[in-house]
Amino acid sequence: MNNLFAVFLFLLPIFILLIRERRWSKRLPPGSLGLPIVGQSLRLLRAMKANAGEKWFEEKIKKYGPVLKLNLFGKPTIFIYGQAANKFIFSSDGSTTVYQQTKSTSMIFGERSLFGLTGQDHKRVRQALLSFLRPESLKEYVGKMDEEVNKHFEMHWQGKQELTVMPLMKTLTFNIICSLLVGLERGTQRDEHVQSFQEMMGGVWSVPINLPFTRYNRSLRATARVRTMLKDLISQKKQKGGSGSPRQDLITYLLNIGHDSNEQEITEEEIIHNAVLVMIAGHDTTSILLTFLIQVLANNPTIYARVLQGIHIIQPRGDSPIGDLTVRHSVCVGMSGVRNLLDIFLVVFASWACLAGDVYAHGF
Repeated sequence: MNNLFAVFLFLLPIFILLIRERRWSKRLPPGSLGLPIVGQSLRLLRAMKANAGEKWFEEKIKKYGPVLKLNLFGKPTIFIYGQAANKFIFSSDGSTTVYQQTKSTSMIFGERSLFGLTGQDHKRVRQALLSFLRPESLKEYVGKMDEEVNKHFEMHWQGKQELTVMPLMKTLTFNIICSLLVGLERGTQRDEHVQSFQEMMGGVWSVPINLPFTRYNRSLRATARVRTMLKDLISQKKQKGGSGSPRQDLITYLLNIGHDSNEQEITEEEIIHNAVLVMIAGHDTTSILLTFLIQVLANNPTIYARVLQGIHIIQPRGDSPIGDLTVRHSVCVGMSGVRNLLDIFLVVFASWACLAGDVYAHGF
């Protein structure tokens, strides 16, 4: 009798869970959650590797409609499609949706990154990052970027008849990120962390299974190495004190916040986590955009000739320094070209948002 009672107590929660799932399934959109944790992640990743991610979602839309449920990267997910869906997501005031990464990706970005912060902390860190990255401050970083680009072309482009552009753009982007954002100059230390950075990036789009042989586990271990490197850089910069320009790189700038003003300081943990966030967020988007830019220039001689003419117009004469007018003109021309490319090509494949409460769409 006691054994039967024990079995009953064991099965009762499962029975209640099944009844509850059946009751809620009538309200949820059609679709399949698949296996726990894995879900449809592997199929989507294979499609993305074959550059067929959009086609994969289009097939799902044809089968289930514009609103469907999935299990991606360890989380039950609702996929919505169409103009009304875009308006709902992008016009949200935060009361219905919150831009937030999954738990698996927050392990890489960090809990004190912008994706993990809320309220006043989010506002404080966001303002600090935007202040460093605003277009008005670009003139202070043009010299570094120009130096990295010139060295890149000398090493990888000159004298070559044929090139594979995408890997080279990733190399260029990584070098600019290290110099401009992290303050890690060319040398053995930068070269040692290329592999760690690539492995860290690989975990963002991976099945979040933390076992020794998985990509996600390699990403977490690489993230720990990158954070250690950033922590060492911060210690070195603190020992140097106020030497150099406070805007020479992102880490130096964040360290100086609050020293000469009444602004609240950015903690060391926040600096490390947001440096990782900016490194990851800026790497693929920039390298993909640059690759598309070169593709357009290579396939359209007329556009190439007009861009080249514009460069000659805004280029300083001789050895004269880059002036404010030249920088502003360059930024305007560059941003115009970027907007045109973004209208044609998809740079960011997907973004995540968490629902802050119950939401109804298309009857679900």
